[in-house]
Amino acid sequence: MTTMRMAALTVRDLRVRYGSVHALTGVDFALKPGRICGLVGMNGSGKSSLLTAIAGTTRSRGDVTVYGEPVRQARRRGMIGFVPQADGVDKDFPVTVDDVVLMGRYGLMGMTRRPRQIDRTAVDEALARVELTELRARRIGALSGGQRKRVFIARALAQGARLLLLDEPFAGVDKPSEQTITSLLQSLAAEGTAILVATHDLAGLPELCDETLLLLRRVLFHGETAEALRPQNIGRAFALATTRENDA
Repeated sequence: MTTMRMAALTVRDLRVRYGSVHALTGVDFALKPGRICGLVGMNGSGKSSLLTAIAGTTRSRGDVTVYGEPVRQARRRGMIGFVPQADGVDKDFPVTVDDVVLMGRYGLMGMTRRPRQIDRTAVDEALARVELTELRARRIGALSGGQRKRVFIARALAQGARLLLLDEPFAGVDKPSEQTITSLLQSLAAEGTAILVATHDLAGLPELCDETLLLLRRVLFHGETAEALRPQNIGRAFALATTRENDA
C-alpha cells in the first residue's frame, strides 16, 4: 500500500480519563494524507486530550496508528509534529529561534546531539518556510505570539513530521500571522502532510479545512466542513452540549 493510499492517522476506541473525569469516551476516526481536518468543540470537549493522546504525551486506552505504525514508533521516527496552544516560553530564557527549531532534529542526531550539515539544512529550510530566517538569532521570548507559533511549526517541519497536530494555532496571533500560518498549512497539505488543527474560529473553517470533526468526548460528526457547519450538526457540539453530556 502506498503512503498516499494509507491512512495518515487511524484512531480506534480512544479513551482518556483523569481520575473520575472521562475526557474521551471512545473516539474513532481516520485522516488521510494531504488533508486538513478542523477539530471543533466547546471548552472541555476533549480537543486537547485528543491531540496529546495522538502525540503520545497523554496516557490513553485504545489504538492509534500513524501511517500504520504505533504512536511510540512514529514519535521516535519524528513522524508526529505537535504545536501546543501554550508554548510555555520563558521570555527571559536565553534560547534563540534557531535553537528551538534545531530541537526538532534532536531525535535524529544520535546520542551525541551534535548537529550535522543535514540538520542545519533542515533548520534553514524550515525557517524559510515559515518566513523567519531573518529572526533566527532572536530570543524566542522576544517574538510576538504569531511568530512563536510559526517557530514551533518550523520545529515540526525540521524533524520531518508527516502528521501535524496544532492546538489553537490562531489564538492570540495577529491577522498577518494568521494568514501566513493558513497559507503554510495549505501548502504542507498540498505536499501530502496530514494536519489536525483544533480551532474556535468557525468562520475560518471553510477556507482552511477540507473536513471537520465535531467532538464532545466522542466524535459527533466527521465529514465535509460545509456539512459540519450546518446548524443541526454544529448545534450538537455547542448549543445541545449539555443534553449530549447527560446522555453519555
